[in-house]
Amino acid sequence: MNDQWRWQIFLQDTGADQTYLQWLISAWGWTLSVSLLAFVVALTFGVTMGVARTIPNRVFAAIGVVWTELFRNIPLLVQVFLWYHVVPAFIPAVRGISSFVLVVFALGFYTSARIAEQVRAGIESLPRGQLHAGLAIGLTLPQTYRYVLLPMAGRILMPTLTSEAMSIIKNSSVGFAVSIAELSMFAMQAQEETSRGVEIYLAVTALYFVSSFAVNRLMLCIENYVRIPGAVQGER
Repeated sequence: MNDQWRWQIFLQDTGADQTYLQWLISAWGWTLSVSLLAFVVALTFGVTMGVARTIPNRVFAAIGVVWTELFRNIPLLVQVFLWYHVVPAFIPAVRGISSFVLVVFALGFYTSARIAEQVRAGIESLPRGQLHAGLAIGLTLPQTYRYVLLPMAGRILMPTLTSEAMSIIKNSSVGFAVSIAELSMFAMQAQEETSRGVEIYLAVTALYFVSSFAVNRLMLCIENYVRIPGAVQGER
């Protein structure tokens, strides 16, 4: 069977002044770019909305609930199409935004809803005395969240954030639907051009695995770094 494999296909010219290997590396770069930026968006909005759901204010709590339920209950691919086809019809300014940016926000908002729920659960799992203690020593409510609640909840959330960071790499494959030249789009087009599906998809699978595994190790290093000295380290 190995004799039938043609790995040299990656050295073949695509007809666009690059080899399939160069195209593969470029697609990997697009995948990592979408994933990284979307994760930044997800963390920013996810933490904000998660905190909003725990603040003793009905308006902020309602905003957090609406955000979470809206983006969590609509399939990611549908959200991408909504941003690409529907939103520009109502907001003309969006028409000039590239599909890359739209996918970053669609993926980021989708993931932020999941992170918001995790942040809410993490904060609410802490003893209520932590909030009262922060306020009792003179901290304002924002300061109590920043210096007391979020650092403690963040340590609890590290395993789930690791899973979200890995998932966002895999979910970035929806970019192919709006013509972003990421790994999934490369795989489909290169397979059609070369008819070498085994080699193409094995290479793409390997890059997805390497990316997710690297994120897993990085997040584990961060988790160990922020671990409270003396805390029991779980196996993962």
